[in-house]
Parts: sequence; structure tokens; C-alpha cells
Amino acid sequence: MLTFYGHSFPSRLLLGTAAYPSLDIMRQAVAAAEPAMITVALRRHNPASDSGGELWTLLQEAGIPLLPNTAGCLSVQEAVTTAQMARELFDTDWIKLELIGHDDTLQPDVFQLVEAADILIRDGFKVLPYCTEDLIACRRLLDAGCQALMPWAAPIGTGLGAVNGYALRLLRDRLPDIPLIIDAGLGLPSHAAQVMEWGFDGVLLNSAVSRSGNPVQMAKAFAQATEAGRNAYEAVPMPPSEHTRASTPTVGQPFWHSDSYNQPT
Repeated sequence: MLTFYGHSFPSRLLLGTAAYPSLDIMRQAVAAAEPAMITVALRRHNPASDSGGELWTLLQEAGIPLLPNTAGCLSVQEAVTTAQMARELFDTDWIKLELIGHDDTLQPDVFQLVEAADILIRDGFKVLPYCTEDLIACRRLLDAGCQALMPWAAPIGTGLGAVNGYALRLLRDRLPDIPLIIDAGLGLPSHAAQVMEWGFDGVLLNSAVSRSGNPVQMAKAFAQATEAGRNAYEAVPMPPSEHTRASTPTVGQPFWHSDSYNQPT
């Protein structure tokens, strides 16, 4: 099971709640995916407001743990304040820490991210930081007290899949005991299966599901791909080779074929 901060989850898929065609489709997508957690942005969905009340009711009825996030925050103080407000409104100390450093790429500001993570962890939060695949930055987040990391595969909303597979595999190799959840940039179920085959512990999705032609079907497809990728990883895939290797042995076959036909005539 997916485990971090002393909590275990039956699913390795986390699902976002933004940009669905309707609340009913979002509800169906969540039901189809059966995610470990549902992410929700305080900036978009304030349960204390009239516009957020219907969504808040839906999330409560789903009975799935909430993971509020600090989407859109550009400074440490802004992220910390948003997290504290989310804790009060959603009654949870879980927080997906987003601290953006570039408006176009939505790339995390890893310097401010470490500072904010340190403050929030000291304040009792269970912090899941949205970060890059940079190994040094990830180690700094672990030093700050983070027990799990959420590196991106590609910039948010691009759907490109893992654009730097080497760095992601290196990160997985060098942090073998740390829960790593791929967050952002996945577009296809095959992308999810691939990173899970590399040994990542889970994936977080939003746009790939909510902006697809059929979010409910896509949510189910991603859930299946995530599980299949994990099963493949645990089964220990055969190593790739540049040379062929027959699956059927030549010993005991009734005929021996000479390679004389390959000789020039």
C-alpha cells in the first residue's frame, strides 16, 4: 500500500478537482478512479462561500481524504498563510505545498519551497511538496522534514509525460526508501504506467482527466494503468538487451538448419 506520514492508502492514484465540465462528471470520475486522496485548491473552492458549498458537500460525501493545496502562491508567506487557512476550513493538516517561481512554466521555486516546508512541518503539517526532479533540491526538502516528495514529470497541464526520464530514474535510485509521487505533466495512462514501472510510488492527476473527452472513462483508465505499472515493477521486468535470445531452446528440435543458404553462390 502507499504509505507516508504513518498513513496507508489502498490506491496509488491521487486526483484533482479542477476544470471538470460539471460537478456531476467530477463526482463520477472520482468514483471511477477510487483515488487515495482528492486535491482541492483553497483559492478555487472555499467551503465557506456559496460557490464552494456544493463542491464541499460533494467532497464530504465521497468519503475520500482531502489534500488541500497552495496553488498559485508565489511567496513563502503566501503559501504558509494559505496552508493555515486550508487547515481551518478543511479540518486537515495535510497540505500539498505549491510555490511557483515562474509564471509561464509554473516551475516550483525550490529555494522558497524548502523554507516554506520547514515552517509548515514545524507547525504540524503533513507536507507533500510539488517539486522538480532535482536530486539536491529533493534532499533539502527531506532535510526540512518532508516524508514524501511530489516531483513533476513535465510542466503543469502539458500532458507531455516524463520529459527527463534519466533524472527521474536517478532520483528514484538515489532515494529508494522515500515515497515519490509523480505530480504534473502526465497526459496518457501509458505515461502513468511508465513511471510506476520505474518504481515511483504513485501519481497525481488533474488536467489529464478533467480536460479529456470523457473524464470518467479516463479516470478509470489511469487507475488501471497505475495499478498495472506497479504490478509490473513488483514483478521485476526482464532487463532489455540489444541481442536476441530465443524463448524456445534449440536442443531437441527435430531438424537442424544449416546457414549455408547465407553463403554467396
